[in-house]
Amino acid sequence: MSDIHLTYLNGKDIAQLAMTDAEILAAVEQGLVAQGNGQTVIEPRMHLMPDPAFNGHFNVLRGYVAPLGLAGVKIVGDFVDNYKQGLPSEMALLNLFDPRTGMPVAVIDATFITDARTGALTALGARHLARRNSKVLGHIGARGTSYWNIRLLDSLFDFDEIRVHSRRPESREAFAAKLERDLGKPIVVTEDWESCVRGADIVVEASRLERPTPLLKTEWISRGAFVVPYGTMSAVELSLTDIMDKLVVDDWSQCKGGMFGSLRAHVEAGKLSEQTLYAELGEIVAGRKPGRQSDDETNLFWHRGLSLSDIALGHAIMQKAQRMGVGQRLVYA
Repeated sequence: MSDIHLTYLNGKDIAQLAMTDAEILAAVEQGLVAQGNGQTVIEPRMHLMPDPAFNGHFNVLRGYVAPLGLAGVKIVGDFVDNYKQGLPSEMALLNLFDPRTGMPVAVIDATFITDARTGALTALGARHLARRNSKVLGHIGARGTSYWNIRLLDSLFDFDEIRVHSRRPESREAFAAKLERDLGKPIVVTEDWESCVRGADIVVEASRLERPTPLLKTEWISRGAFVVPYGTMSAVELSLTDIMDKLVVDDWSQCKGGMFGSLRAHVEAGKLSEQTLYAELGEIVAGRKPGRQSDDETNLFWHRGLSLSDIALGHAIMQKAQRMGVGQRLVYA
């Protein structure tokens, strides 16, 4: 039997590829369309918490995307205190496999993938559920995924005003400075949650709370706004879902269970259920259900993170690396 090879792409390889905003959005959209058309398998994510004293846990995401001919497993660590050691809070590896034989195809540093595909999901949700003329963004949080939320949203909406807030002043100031350099427009750094989100057309809550705390008040959300809460610990009031016309998630099977998530209390209270859920985003992207139907709608999109998005973006990265001759070909067996 001849040698079995797999592709290995490290973080420097992926940086060399310089994936464009359009490439990222197109890849993640491809996974959503497959999901909406029933061409995927998604296994609910699993959690491993090694020790509560470490203030972190691992997420294990698993899925299959038939049009891409790939199955995948991503393991991502989510450790809140990593900034104290100069490390990203989220680091990940994506393993891709041939679903017909189980043969490994690639091992990819998925830290960029995790950040970029999360931002892409936020942006694609906004493309279908926010007002087209949305011009003010209020963003809570400054972690890795936050950068891609704002960058990819701005690529679609070209905001007149972008407001950011996070718990640590040094974090939000550095975050704003990076965004100003990369987007070429001023960023408003706010001192509190209210001034960040009140009256914004699009509100994204990507906070890093140690325990559920209702810091984002429902009364601050304007009629017609689009809200994306996806912090690990809930930062919203129970009343938030009461003002929404459409409640949309990425995958109901993993939103309805598990111990983490910004709307966990809403599921447990019955405010978000199969009866109140409007759609999964894939159904809207695939054209099976309409997205926003009027400027007056107030809509919410909660995403827990799709293995399909990891696989789809990993596939796009692998293809571009092959075209550019980037990465290593390793012997598996």
